[in-house]
Amino acid sequence: MNPEFSPSPLPTGPTVVAAKAARPRFFSFDNRYLAPLLITSILLVGQVSFGFLESYPKTALAILTSILVELVLGRTFAGKWPHLASAYISGISVGILIRSPAIWPYALCSAISITSKYVLRVKGRHIWNPSNFGICAMLFLAYETVASLSIQWGNYLWPMFVIWALGSVIIWRLRRFHISATYVVSFILLAFVRSAITGHPWQAEVAPITGPMYQLFVFFMITDPKTTVHRRWGQCVVAFAVALVEMILRLNEVVHAPYYSLFLVGPMANLIEIWWDSRKQATPSIPTTA
Repeated sequence: MNPEFSPSPLPTGPTVVAAKAARPRFFSFDNRYLAPLLITSILLVGQVSFGFLESYPKTALAILTSILVELVLGRTFAGKWPHLASAYISGISVGILIRSPAIWPYALCSAISITSKYVLRVKGRHIWNPSNFGICAMLFLAYETVASLSIQWGNYLWPMFVIWALGSVIIWRLRRFHISATYVVSFILLAFVRSAITGHPWQAEVAPITGPMYQLFVFFMITDPKTTVHRRWGQCVVAFAVALVEMILRLNEVVHAPYYSLFLVGPMANLIEIWWDSRKQATPSIPTTA
């Protein structure tokens, strides 16, 4: 064949991959916006169904404080403007989950939550879920002024079904569904254990997980990509451990058992993983001889 008229070979390899990535994708959506979409849906459904917000101004204050502190600290520590999805989630979680007659706890809790991301770090990783850390700090240090959202705000099935269906789809797309599923299954199984120990009806032991507080806990706190261990099997183990420690705390009548359980288990798991990975990197490889 005359080489002058030979067909050009089709491009392959990285060129094709880059070209495909550059094409506009219809029906595509930045995954970073999925979690804010879900938590906003929880807020709207919860407010319409339960009316569980303390007040709109307090929730707005918590969100604005999270965003402002995130902007300042992100620019100061990283030298660039951060993506605000995480700050929005932390702020709205604080606005929903804490209760106080005063206004200042909402701003302080959000500020503590975001600051913990930049200050409490090990090997470049922040080891506490921000909103979990902030809420636990407020419940411990300002217990006379601050309380948390409880199951008294309703366990109605239809709003719960809508949120759990939407949340499951979004968490599955974010590849974190196995964490939520492991925790939920563990919680239900351990509820029967608690029922056998305490003599309470099993329905009463299972009921808390149907409340709005647990919807935030299951879909956001225990699945936070930045503060969970990296290995998939480890994530499932940690989710079970959180449910187990929560059961122990509940048996000892600790009111804020789920928050304190994650506060204890999550960082411990992260520190163990950081230590293990550092140990593996520090171990010199032994060359093999022929």
